[in-house]
Amino acid sequence: MAAKFVSERNIKFLLYEVFDVESLTGYDYYREHNRKVFDMVLKAAVKLGKDLLFPIFEEMDRNQPELVDGEVKVHPSVKTIMKEFGEGGWIASRFPFDKDGEQLPSLVADVCEFIFSAANYSANAYPSLTFGASHLIDSFGSKELFDTYVPKMHAGEWQGTMALTEPEAGSSLADITTTAEPAAGGYYLIKGQKIFISAGDHDGVENVVHLMLAKIEGAPAGVKGISLFVVPKNRLDDNGNLVSNDVAAAGVYHKLGYRGCPILQLSMGDKNDCRGWLVGEPHNGLMYMFQMMNEARIGVGMGATAMATAAYYAALDYTKARLQGRKLGQKDPHLPPVPIIEHADVKRMLLFQRAVVEGALALIMQCSKYVDFQKVLGAEDREKYHLLLEILTPIAKTYPSEMGILSISQGLQCLGGSGYCDDYPLEQYYRDCRIHPIHEGTTGIQGMDLLGRKVIMKNGQAFLYFINEIEDAIGAARSYSELRGFANDLNTTLTDLQDVTQHLITLAQQQGPEAFLADATLYLELFSIVTIAWQWLLQGVAVQKALQNGAKKADQNFYQGKMFALRYFFSYELPKTQGLVRRLMSDDQLTVEMQTDFFND
Repeated sequence: MAAKFVSERNIKFLLYEVFDVESLTGYDYYREHNRKVFDMVLKAAVKLGKDLLFPIFEEMDRNQPELVDGEVKVHPSVKTIMKEFGEGGWIASRFPFDKDGEQLPSLVADVCEFIFSAANYSANAYPSLTFGASHLIDSFGSKELFDTYVPKMHAGEWQGTMALTEPEAGSSLADITTTAEPAAGGYYLIKGQKIFISAGDHDGVENVVHLMLAKIEGAPAGVKGISLFVVPKNRLDDNGNLVSNDVAAAGVYHKLGYRGCPILQLSMGDKNDCRGWLVGEPHNGLMYMFQMMNEARIGVGMGATAMATAAYYAALDYTKARLQGRKLGQKDPHLPPVPIIEHADVKRMLLFQRAVVEGALALIMQCSKYVDFQKVLGAEDREKYHLLLEILTPIAKTYPSEMGILSISQGLQCLGGSGYCDDYPLEQYYRDCRIHPIHEGTTGIQGMDLLGRKVIMKNGQAFLYFINEIEDAIGAARSYSELRGFANDLNTTLTDLQDVTQHLITLAQQQGPEAFLADATLYLELFSIVTIAWQWLLQGVAVQKALQNGAKKADQNFYQGKMFALRYFFSYELPKTQGLVRRLMSDDQLTVEMQTDFFND
């Protein structure tokens, strides 16, 4: 197994040269930090990934969690991982100093998440989910809820989860049936079932804290009647001891990939004694949960990017070592075989992977910077970056998820038959990554969210901000002769995107929402390619700046590699938008007109 799973050089290039994370330290909130601190954090994250997470990457896949006598048994290292992440401050790294956090910029904290996920996605899911749940309690819960649960969660002693999905209510949360009945003690009695709950129960921690959606009796119908509750597996009694809270693990799902983290079916209230504590106001639960869901959606994109990155480096390592064939034109059979990386088609596959994973990582980090801006800028700017984050979230979730699978597939292809065998990690990365287009909102849902909500929200203001960001990058790129052609190509495609958007909005007015959203997934694909081209153009500007400023000789290959990956994206990926534009501008509503009976034999 290749030992390299991320490029520290690329991470630092994005952090310091593209997104200028050091500039954040000029604001009061981040003034305690500096580049030395950031470098130390990155070094520690890579070490933790190499020493603790990566060595058990295959073990956690081979030895899946099991439900034994009502308890979920996971890999014994999970307990160590949670303890290390708690003691090292990783779970609370984004929290402010006054809440015992590290107050790290999201740019830095999210890159650490990327490192951990590249080392072992299943292992990192445990602390990552715990942060998401604790952040939700902090944002909307009472001080009592915070004091009761968050310190234990940040210490890695208690797990946190997000519990939304039910057997008959997957993506349609309006149809959930889990109930919450007010009780005299200030809590609610919870009754129902949840499915597909990641890390929903396990013996790596002493307690699991569910952030759970349920409906209070008499609540309004649909999503307006959903409330959010803290529902622990074990609750504290009057003496401060943990006692069972009538939350039972009803089953563990056996999965294609992502096997190191259990996915549970939970049953609450079988003994009529499951207690939940309301978070915030009644009936606002879905709005609260969307904070964690949106964070999780970007986290899914980050995870897919991380897996595809690790797969890329495994493929790169193999192609440098594997000897086969000779260069075209070399007819002499006595000549020694060359490493397969010398063959043009293998270079193409590697360039595809690099273009995808480094473009996707840049997008995730762009979102992270917008999160940081919301913490340090004034109200008007906060609103701008909030809207940019809103419109980019479905892209950040979907492009890495969908393209990550294709990227890993190309990595597997580089290994030939060996890639299909479990002697190498590519087959596991391929299986692990397949969940990402599904969980936290399928690709179809993300497409409808982008086109049906985000593009038209605030009278199109989010879309306008997005266009302005890309136009700024195009303007900057045109200052360099090496980038001018790419800037012009992106400008043309950006105009196409605007034309398609206007056409679809007109279609909605004329034919209604079904025709408008029928090809929302294709619109998402078009939007995504434009977005990643923007990110590559930003990287190109940083490269040209470095080269003009006399980059060190040791960095020349890195920068040249960046330019070739940029050239690849604009030569091979951006042209794919032409077919998407043609389809999206068509008035043929075949998927709407297709009748169910026509699928019958």
